[in-house]
Amino acid sequence: MSTRNVLMFVMTFVLPVAVLGQGAGKTSAKPAPKPAESQLVVMPASDMKWTDLDPGAQGVKVANLWGNHADGAFGALFKLPAGFAAPLHTHTHDMKVVIISGTYIQAQEGKPEFRLGPGSYFLQPGGNYRHTTTCDQASDCVFLVESKGTFDLKSVDGGKGPAK
Repeated sequence: MSTRNVLMFVMTFVLPVAVLGQGAGKTSAKPAPKPAESQLVVMPASDMKWTDLDPGAQGVKVANLWGNHADGAFGALFKLPAGFAAPLHTHTHDMKVVIISGTYIQAQEGKPEFRLGPGSYFLQPGGNYRHTTTCDQASDCVFLVESKGTFDLKSVDGGKGPAK
């Protein structure tokens, strides 16, 4: 067998078998961790813990469903009393909102108000989205809020005073 044929034989058969044989042993890579399993969470309305949202929003109640509105990402129900009005303000974080009951009224600074009833949705931007929030006088407003950050209400100078 010529030298050329020996080299071709080694490259064609022996080298691939040696490389594949090394892969058959134990690997040093760790397997990916298993994701945590979800658990059923059930919270009847009668078990929800409504607390005062204060300061600055007298009569407003909140019930955390997951997370905590005061500590970070959360999902919570908010309840505004009928006729409640918050003056011009902003929030730090975006909020996804679904109206459950009542007529929720919001007006972005310099724009006409919008009124939303049960089943309605809106995404309220965080940052410099200056707006007022009101609940129609006909009934309390209850809505679900989901956010990736804590809930805050930053009054804007020139607002009409504290929320009522």
